[in-house]
Amino acid sequence: MFTGEFYVANININGHMKINTIIQALEQLAPPVLQEQYDNAGLITGSASWECTGVLCSLDATEAVILDAKAKGCNMVVAHHPIVFGGLKKINGKNYVEKAVIAAIKNDIAIYAIHTNLDNVIQGVNNRIADKLGLLNRKILAPKAGLLMKLHSFVPHAQAEQLRNALFAAGAGDIGQYSHCSFSVEGTGSFQAGEGTQPHVGSIGKTHFEPESRIEVIFPAWRQQQVLAALFEAHPYEEVAYDLVSLSNDYQDVGSGMIGELPEPMDEFFFLQMLKTSFGLKIVRHTPLLGKKIKKVALCGGSGSFLTGKAVAKGADVYVSADFKYHEFFDANDRILIADIGHWESEQYTTDLLIDVLQAKFPTFAVLKSEVKTNVVNYFTGEESK
Repeated sequence: MFTGEFYVANININGHMKINTIIQALEQLAPPVLQEQYDNAGLITGSASWECTGVLCSLDATEAVILDAKAKGCNMVVAHHPIVFGGLKKINGKNYVEKAVIAAIKNDIAIYAIHTNLDNVIQGVNNRIADKLGLLNRKILAPKAGLLMKLHSFVPHAQAEQLRNALFAAGAGDIGQYSHCSFSVEGTGSFQAGEGTQPHVGSIGKTHFEPESRIEVIFPAWRQQQVLAALFEAHPYEEVAYDLVSLSNDYQDVGSGMIGELPEPMDEFFFLQMLKTSFGLKIVRHTPLLGKKIKKVALCGGSGSFLTGKAVAKGADVYVSADFKYHEFFDANDRILIADIGHWESEQYTTDLLIDVLQAKFPTFAVLKSEVKTNVVNYFTGEESK
């Protein structure tokens, strides 16, 4: 795991640090392996080896945001949405994507996107939305499967606790809100050390029987390298016996959407009014009111219509998301209230999340918020001044 000491040590005497250090901090929160296949999160322009003069956070990395970064003396933009999704065959400034890329390259500004990988972690985008709604008992709405592994290893009784602690420190043993989770069973191991070996116990050429503990821990698959390094470092044996098993279990801390509960049940009308106030909305598109109290709330930042069925299955009273098409509202089928608050509106607090994460890691480094409002969707209410 990265520590505060690691990051501080990478700030040079001028107060600068490598862009790669910023990237490492972000990927500690939201590993790139968690992005969806269609996504293009990561470093889009610039070099990880550059010294970073400052970070500007924004929801989008448009040309205006790039120029805002330049004006503020920041040579790195951290955005939620990738400015480049598909391949660029030409870069001549004919559209907003090409204009942003040209501005970034021209001004030596690195663009880093942290998109669906930040959507998919429990402390990510959806958690910030849940904060605004004051939800309790939060869980991932649609956890992902196939992201966990289990390690089995065999160690002398005397070193079992030492090995367990090393594995925990490397990121193993977390299950939901529980940490330091493991399973042990006692048995007897046997081996015969050959010529040229240096056995921890026993003698060369003689079969040795050793009381051992079999230790089992689970860990996220992307931490395999760290967990195995900790195993080999902490284990007393010259040759370490271990098994790795891929699990199909759901990983409760990773997946799409979130579900939680309001502190007290709320009338539908007042819940919609709370949405309007909390997110600064002009309108809320919603399905017909069902005449029941709102207690359990499902949500998903951005385009979330694909999770309506999950929200219904989990017993949610309302599903808050964005970008619903006309016919997708029918999927509520009088079983749930759907509230579409708008894409930008649902994710607007992601910028604050990024700033909070980076300022916590780098309290003396320049981490700024872009003043450019990138939302291109406007609503005419008739109350606007000419």
